[in-house]
Amino acid sequence: MHIGQLSKIACIDRQTIRFYEEQGLIAPPVRQENGYRIYTEQHVDRLAFIRRCRFLNLSLTEIRELQSYQDNPHQPCTAVNIMLEEHISQIRAQINALQMLERQLVSLRSSCNEGREINTCGILASISNECKKASSSRKG
Repeated sequence: MHIGQLSKIACIDRQTIRFYEEQGLIAPPVRQENGYRIYTEQHVDRLAFIRRCRFLNLSLTEIRELQSYQDNPHQPCTAVNIMLEEHISQIRAQINALQMLERQLVSLRSSCNEGREINTCGILASISNECKKASSSRKG
């Protein structure tokens, strides 16, 4: 199949498929005499795996590592478990950071009521004050 067909089947755009090929995440396809790439079902399967991994927010490095485990299936999956535990830990840290950001934004939003003019906007004043604090702490 050609890249257009693969793109439709895998629900991944052509540029991304070429990028994954450049990154070594999918095997280079066979080329016809006219230079067209010919992809196989193995490419479809590999792209489906990559797509699912990206949905799980796994990095290209992590995906490459998982693929290496897939390619050598007769080994314990301890390393896969460790990798996933590390990824879960990173996701939890991101969630905590986002929750902290949410609290800061809610607090900022509560510092300004409707009907104020910009020159008395509590949100802008709070942001400016934080900038001044950060700037003075770097100087001192």
